[in-house]
Amino acid sequence: MRAVSIKKCGSYEKEAVLRAVSEAVLLLGGMEKFAKRGERVLVKPNLLAAKPPEAAVTTHPRVVGAVLALLKEAGAVPVVGDSPGLGSARKVAGKGGILAVCAEMGVELIELKELHIADNPGGRTFKKLEVAKEALECGAIINVPKLKTHAQMYLTMAVKNMFGCVPGKLKPQWHLSAGVQSRSFAEMLLDLCAFLSPRLSIMDAVTAMEGNGPGNGDARHVGLIFASENPLALDAAASRVVRAKTQDVPLLKAALEMGIPEADPSNVRVLGEKIEDVAIDGFVFPPLSSPNFTERLPKFLDGPLRKALTTRPHIEDGKCTLCGVCVSVCPAEVMENTGKIEIAYDRCIRCYCCQEMCPEGAISARDGWMKRLIPGL
Repeated sequence: MRAVSIKKCGSYEKEAVLRAVSEAVLLLGGMEKFAKRGERVLVKPNLLAAKPPEAAVTTHPRVVGAVLALLKEAGAVPVVGDSPGLGSARKVAGKGGILAVCAEMGVELIELKELHIADNPGGRTFKKLEVAKEALECGAIINVPKLKTHAQMYLTMAVKNMFGCVPGKLKPQWHLSAGVQSRSFAEMLLDLCAFLSPRLSIMDAVTAMEGNGPGNGDARHVGLIFASENPLALDAAASRVVRAKTQDVPLLKAALEMGIPEADPSNVRVLGEKIEDVAIDGFVFPPLSSPNFTERLPKFLDGPLRKALTTRPHIEDGKCTLCGVCVSVCPAEVMENTGKIEIAYDRCIRCYCCQEMCPEGAISARDGWMKRLIPGL
């Protein structure tokens, strides 16, 4: 059984965060188990977009700081790095408070930007992967995600956070390669995470994001720190805390169907807090991408019914400033600025790159007409 530790953390007060992170890691054997003295270790937070810490878009700087402190205490040489979908890691880390923490602690911040085509013979689906050379040059990776909702993947946690090791401009192309099925994208994320094999994942769920995540949802106090050697096991445990059904989380569903045992909560041993004591009610999820039965539609019904039964990106014209970010990041090139943003839905792959990157929160996931008419689909 894979162990996941959970510790309560009521606020981002510095000592409270350091205590919770330290205790969560200690339950797994202590940081010395995961980082060697003198080893260069990549600390990989979630640096999605340049937003302040209170927006809950990026990993909180106090959590990153606690991880850096433990690594330094263990004698390792930490560096912080990511590849945001929009902008530089330095800009995003500056706005999110992480750059200041790095400067205070004498830790280098690096951009994950140089492409390396990696052979992945052990991959279940993807035998070649595009990853940042800078990530591979470190001796180990400590994964520090943020618990958030995600329009395409329902939740983004430890496994999804490793997608940040793909150089930024290539991320939309991976969405395009995976196509309209979230299952294909989930399989890629599982292969990528297994290939990069972070030694430890420590998730910031003190304040999570619900609703229109991962970039424009609402902050939601959860008050927890999670840690695990296995990112998929961590995701399975955290999903239970927010009461998400395994079948609704594409990563967990795909992993179960692929026979990966850590996706099954019965194969996860929880240390520290008991899930039933810390689980929360009323966490607001995005709409499900599509009812599960649409995966079994006959070909002659697939096109028209799938459109009616799946969600799609919806633009609120009153919020849209016509900045053009969505058009520039769309991997399928189905968006156009004609005085307002137009989407060719018949070619839209429902990757939600536009929704994820929209700086104004003007794009959300909206159910198809049949899905709206028939409650419970």
